[in-house]
Amino acid sequence: MKTFVNIFLGFFIFETVVAVPIADTVFYNSEFYEVPLGELPHPFVYFENEQSDQLETEIGTALPSVTHESFSSAPLAEEPEEEASTPKLTDGSSAQGSGVLGPQTRDDLPTCLLCTCLGTTVYCDDRELRVIPPLPKKTMYFYSRYNRIRRINRNDFANLSNLKRIDLTANFISEIHEDAFRRLPQLQELVLRENRIRQLPELPSTLTFIDVSNNRLGRRGIRNEAFKDLHELQHLYITDNNLDHIPLPLPESLQALHLQNNNIQEMHEDTFCKMKDFNYVRRALEDIRLDGNPINLSKTPYAYMCLPRLPVGNLI
Repeated sequence: MKTFVNIFLGFFIFETVVAVPIADTVFYNSEFYEVPLGELPHPFVYFENEQSDQLETEIGTALPSVTHESFSSAPLAEEPEEEASTPKLTDGSSAQGSGVLGPQTRDDLPTCLLCTCLGTTVYCDDRELRVIPPLPKKTMYFYSRYNRIRRINRNDFANLSNLKRIDLTANFISEIHEDAFRRLPQLQELVLRENRIRQLPELPSTLTFIDVSNNRLGRRGIRNEAFKDLHELQHLYITDNNLDHIPLPLPESLQALHLQNNNIQEMHEDTFCKMKDFNYVRRALEDIRLDGNPINLSKTPYAYMCLPRLPVGNLI
């Protein structure tokens, strides 16, 4: 009789287990396990710190096993992953609003979502941008390198009274509006190297650093006395631009002048010094680079008498 009862109970338990459906998906809660997701043998639905309504697991229990699963020995074909394309801006003049994520672009995408905003600094490097995005009003440092910007419009930096640095290295900029930078009262550093610029616009007198190397300025790209009123300018880099002259006059504050790899063929004796004042000494200008130009520096020895160091260049 006892044997018959055991057989009956065993048959009943077997029928109950078979009747329970096998779940295709196991719910995983990171609060209870420290096993990395990549090492788990079965697919899991991940809930961050959220208790599943369908499965309650006590702390310290083992991962539930999934039975009756068959795996094929053939490798699974990976589906091609679609690369998310960055929305391209086509008109920076359509800014709307100024929320937490910055003003809206034309595609209704906040600038600080498209780019990276850290405090008062905005990084838009390598985003395939075609225009300057609308910036938050508190922006002080703006980087938009390695993009496809072709033009700087008049109002691209309008009302950005705190802006101190602009870096647009390695774009396709060929045209800059005359007033694009002039109305920036605190702009100190302007980096426009590796573009296609043919003409420099008006520059604010607050600039201390200018780098327009590797452009296409040529003979007429820099207007007469373009740097005369920049009384705080310390570093001026105009390398690789096919210039045929040194842009004069240069402010007394200038410390470094890099003009290498241009087409400068001659220099006057009063380019850096004052021939009528032999007591004049220009102590700040210590770094002059003229190498890579078809000019013989030895022909104008009196042009360097007031300088603390001789320029770097051809002396033969």
